Amino acid sequence: MDTLNEAVDALDALSERALTKMRARFVVDGKAGAKELERQQLRAHGLAYLHTETMACRQLAAWAERGGGELEGRIAAAYVAELARQLRGGISLGPLETVGMEELDLGADDLAATILRPEVVAFAQEHADADAYIRIARQAETSGFGDWGLSDDTLDDVRHEFAKFVDKEVVPRAQEIHRRDILIPMELIDRMSELGVFGLTIPETYGGLGMSKVAMCVVTEELSRGYIGVGSLGTRAEIAAELILGGGTEAQRSRWLPKIASGEVLPTAVFTEPNFGSDLAHLATRAERQPDGSYLVYGNKTWITHGARADLMTLLARTSPSEPGYKGLSMFLAPKTRRDPAPGEREFVDPGLTGTEIKVLGYRGMKEYELSFDGFRVPPDALLGGVEGAGFKQLMRTFESARIQTAARGVGLAQAALDDAMRYAQERVQFGRPIVEFPRVARKLGRMIVQTMAARQLAFFAARQKDSGKRCDLEAGMAKLLATRTAWEAADANVQIHGGNGYAEEYAASRLLVDARVLSIFEGANEIQAHVIARRLLAG
Repeated sequence: MDTLNEAVDALDALSERALTKMRARFVVDGKAGAKELERQQLRAHGLAYLHTETMACRQLAAWAERGGGELEGRIAAAYVAELARQLRGGISLGPLETVGMEELDLGADDLAATILRPEVVAFAQEHADADAYIRIARQAETSGFGDWGLSDDTLDDVRHEFAKFVDKEVVPRAQEIHRRDILIPMELIDRMSELGVFGLTIPETYGGLGMSKVAMCVVTEELSRGYIGVGSLGTRAEIAAELILGGGTEAQRSRWLPKIASGEVLPTAVFTEPNFGSDLAHLATRAERQPDGSYLVYGNKTWITHGARADLMTLLARTSPSEPGYKGLSMFLAPKTRRDPAPGEREFVDPGLTGTEIKVLGYRGMKEYELSFDGFRVPPDALLGGVEGAGFKQLMRTFESARIQTAARGVGLAQAALDDAMRYAQERVQFGRPIVEFPRVARKLGRMIVQTMAARQLAFFAARQKDSGKRCDLEAGMAKLLATRTAWEAADANVQIHGGNGYAEEYAASRLLVDARVLSIFEGANEIQAHVIARRLLAG
């Protein structure tokens, strides 16, 4: 096959055939019925994964063509070839789940016209065999894991600045934070504030740096490479800033955005409830308006990250109990007292607010809480935009950026696992030689390199779409889906390369594994992501 793009075209053609057939199955009178989508989830989600992987192929091919060298070409070719080969047996949705091509109504003729064309088969055999991955790993040992393709000197400078910060100040503390299950030290958060992490994308008029979502990806990835908790600190600021910029009054923007940008105020997102998870339409926490315009909040919230230390809660509550579904939900900018308590001290001291820590396997450093509201007072000016019933729409505006950032967190963790695995494989000697010289170890490293770069380029693509002002919920969902799966697979491979040491708490490999596991759950579980992607694809 003459070019990489010919193989990508074959995959695109297969994806389009699948989409056409699934539209014939799902779409009635121009709409994909929700009940039918739920009944046939496996087919719908198979379509989502197929298009996600194909989009990653397209972005890798474009990245390699923008000036990549020999290594970049090999990485792109390996990813495309591997997918073309894997799809002969079906689509992987993750552990224990596959969807056969026939379940997408793709028959022998469809495969013969696309991925089973002789030249595509030959391309896959050449670029996805074990030797191809081993060559990538060998080359990466001396020349790195491939250029990021940022094509922007400013972004490269940002990356290098944060890489130095992470290597010097985050990496040396990560294992202690995890093993002792302690909060990220405030001096580290203060340094992040000085570097502009919390105001990265906030406009300069409100005290931020006014940078792009691509810059957000670069910074988030580097911070997450050091420690996932540190990389996730900016998420709450990003969500709060998007809410305030998109739905707040000018008074709310002027009051809160400069403080968020400077790190003076640390926000937390208070959306999820114990019985409903991603089912926001049925949230039960209520906010009752008082004669003075304030609100009293009653109910329970869960999985509240960094809840004790936060000064500001972006709080979603029901202000109109008679309004069904999303219509009765409102968003509040609810101040609370920041606490950094010593052991045994109370974490929540505001009247009407109590909290209980949720102990977790990983993703430590900020701590998770279940909060109970029993007459917690929210001031009159806290209603976002001053409008009741707009909470869900206001929240929806943040999903794209939050999922892009989660994708960047996944890429950062995958890179950390890759770095750790390569270092260990070069240092660990067995049977008289470093284990990196053994083919199965080298092949794992090669695949980790390829998968991580694919996730990175898909995340950058979604961020560029966001920066251009285009709707990008589809691209953001795809980036989140692929990057979080990549993080888990890379972390798992890292443990395997470490052998028994990978299971020991003293090694970073065990931490990376438990940290990676949560990424496919929050910001919309990957099953939710696949459903959203399928619905958007079918809608055209």
